[in-house]
Amino acid sequence: MGSEFEEREKKRRMLIERAKSGIAEAYSSEEYPLMQAISTYLEIDKIMNLVYERLNEWYSLYFPELKLSNPESYARFVVSFGMDKKKVEKGKLAELLGSKAAEEVARLAEQSMGREPNSDEYVAIKEVASNYLRLSDVQKAIDAYLAAATKRVMPNVSYIIDYHIAAELLGKAGSLEKLATMPSSTIQLLGAEKAFFKHLKYGSKSPKYGIIFKLADISNGKRELRGKIARVYANKISIAAKADAFSKRFIADELKAGLESAIKRIQASEGKGKEHKF
Repeated sequence: MGSEFEEREKKRRMLIERAKSGIAEAYSSEEYPLMQAISTYLEIDKIMNLVYERLNEWYSLYFPELKLSNPESYARFVVSFGMDKKKVEKGKLAELLGSKAAEEVARLAEQSMGREPNSDEYVAIKEVASNYLRLSDVQKAIDAYLAAATKRVMPNVSYIIDYHIAAELLGKAGSLEKLATMPSSTIQLLGAEKAFFKHLKYGSKSPKYGIIFKLADISNGKRELRGKIARVYANKISIAAKADAFSKRFIADELKAGLESAIKRIQASEGKGKEHKF
């Protein structure tokens, strides 16, 4: 009886060790840290947008005329000059915004109908602006990692599309191998799962693209051509992912050349009713 129990315990320990070894091996690839990094980057981006929205609305009480296209410059203005905008040093303002913009902002500050914040208000709003800048620094650090890691993990995919989008596709797929074995039609719709299931359930219009809509050729393209261009991209991404996952050959030069050629054919044949094979 005792020897039978010991044998079962030995097998149990062996299976546990084998499972641990399998998990360690599965997560040894850099693709998993890369997926965590892109998820973190996107979440921080959402938080930054919310923080900036609140900062802008709050500081507009004191300087409603201030309109800066760069949120980081806006936050730095609040930190450096938000206590008393009319006493701003033009030299320091020029360092932040450039001389031409500094002149305009200084003029607006002099004529502003907004009051200055009291000390308690300024301490609070300055903290909001400072937190935005801290988040911006974190995001830049993650972005630097993303740029380097996607080249290591997905050299072909990240060569033909933006590395952020490459990392997002990897995150949605769950692994590079899964992305590589997906049909190009599935890659085309990654990120549009809700719209696709709504189409299946309620018969609404079928989506034509998901994450890859962020690609400039698609998002900036003519509406009637976007679906065709998305198919071309999905096809090339599928081939690139297979090379990254299995053959480890760099074939992105010829893929990108083929991609650009196919897009030009689509644009040239607009309205001619031609079918394309890619």
